[in-house]
Amino acid sequence: MSQWDIRHVIHDLQQVRHDWRESQHRIKEFGGRELPSKEALKEILNDLCGVLFPMRLGPSELRQESEDYYIAYTLDRVLNHLYRQITLTLNYESKRLNLQQNHLHQQELAQQIVQNFADELPNIRRLLDADVLAAFDGDPAARNVDEVLICYPGIFAIIYHRIAHQLFKHVPLISRIISEIAHSATGIDIHPGAKIGKGFFIDHGTGVVIGETCIIGEKVRIYQAVTLGAKRFEIDDQGLLKKDYARHPIVEDDVVIYAGATILGRVTIGKGSTIGGNVWLTHDVEPYSQILQSHSQQKSNHSAI
Repeated sequence: MSQWDIRHVIHDLQQVRHDWRESQHRIKEFGGRELPSKEALKEILNDLCGVLFPMRLGPSELRQESEDYYIAYTLDRVLNHLYRQITLTLNYESKRLNLQQNHLHQQELAQQIVQNFADELPNIRRLLDADVLAAFDGDPAARNVDEVLICYPGIFAIIYHRIAHQLFKHVPLISRIISEIAHSATGIDIHPGAKIGKGFFIDHGTGVVIGETCIIGEKVRIYQAVTLGAKRFEIDDQGLLKKDYARHPIVEDDVVIYAGATILGRVTIGKGSTIGGNVWLTHDVEPYSQILQSHSQQKSNHSAI
């Protein structure tokens, strides 16, 4: 028996849940918790980091002569765990959308998603190699690439983003959970739908926000507290927010965006441009421009800020 008088609390919480479910016709609960597990996904991500960078992010006792064995064992385990989480997610989405369930089809789809993800891991590693080199080349404080890989929160965030982005098309809920794990750990908020080219570097990182429909080119460098967001949210005929439309910036190749800059709306930042610290932008920027906080006109030169 509890020492606390909680019977009325239990009753009142039951009534609150009942009222919520009755009033929110768009909210559906199915009697069971068939949702992916955040804790399970954390373990999967930790193992995937080891698979991608075994000698740096794998177990400390690992040696190169056993590298392939470690990867084979770990990857087989992690893919089985990922398959379980994806199956849960597909079942949840089927119920949420009132789709006729075919468990065999769901299992086959989950298996295909996992296999396609596994097939893309070498390409993800190649992209991440370019990201690590961009961080090393772009930061004079970086002494070697191992320091970048182990210590830089921006690299941690982009590793998780590239994993999440690969899964986003088929299991967006899992991708969102992955992005929020990275967000909680680093303060860097990258929506898994954002498309980011190779050689991407976030320096310092805290407070960075990158929206769902952002398109970022190659060799882009941004600093802390940068926002690539939406200028406004469109409303449909029922007064609800519209979904799935382009509302975030396009950042072309070789752009640098300094700390505190805010870029809003479906605007294009032209190739090779530099955006100064604390600049507020809601319009297109021509290639090779320099935008400073002190004035809004564009300067077509390459001088550093």
